[in-house]
Amino acid sequence: MRILAIDTATENCSAALLIGTQLATREALLQRGAAERILPMVDELLGAAAVALADLDAIAFGRGPGGFTGVRLAASVTQGLAYAVGVPVVPVSNLRALAQRALDSSAAGHVLVCADARMAEVYWACFTRDASGSAEGSGAEHVGKPETVELPLAWQDPAQVWGIGSGFAAYAQLRGRLGSRLTGVEAEWLPRAAEIARMAVAEVAAGRLLPAQEALPVYLRNDVARAAARH
Repeated sequence: MRILAIDTATENCSAALLIGTQLATREALLQRGAAERILPMVDELLGAAAVALADLDAIAFGRGPGGFTGVRLAASVTQGLAYAVGVPVVPVSNLRALAQRALDSSAAGHVLVCADARMAEVYWACFTRDASGSAEGSGAEHVGKPETVELPLAWQDPAQVWGIGSGFAAYAQLRGRLGSRLTGVEAEWLPRAAEIARMAVAEVAAGRLLPAQEALPVYLRNDVARAAARH
């Protein structure tokens, strides 16, 4: 299986190429300029592996939530690349990708992801480890004030709950409200194309693929989504 993944939803601009079990990546922390860097990263990965775009089984991308410009960029670049060669796409939640990184790095079975959404809000969602080790959502993805973040009622006494994401660095009240329930926090972690590529494998194997024109961003904020639709 050959999967290209890209992500520009945060300042971590990244691309990954998964061929079988071999994963190659490119990453750069950027405050701006992702539009100029992401395609060269893709070209580097494909060139080093001597793989053409048309040889891919799918192109996966971080579909959000995240920064408006970055999420839109990842979707549009994926659309363009996939449409040009007739390759299907796989959208992957950036929150779920962060949860997967946590599960791959620890024995935790429960993960709360809180990413800084600016405007004194966080994007957040809860995930558990399924039988295959993959991150499975426990409820919907949300955007709201840190005070609205809640662990699922079913998580009454989990063995381990990890708090992951930039929201924990931006809003101290998250740890204050949930600290007694958290066994660890990684506030500096950002989504990566590496996890997005790996998570796309199951989607490709199951045939859950979309045509290029359905590589669409997910903003969560209704006002942002309406603004995007007008352009």
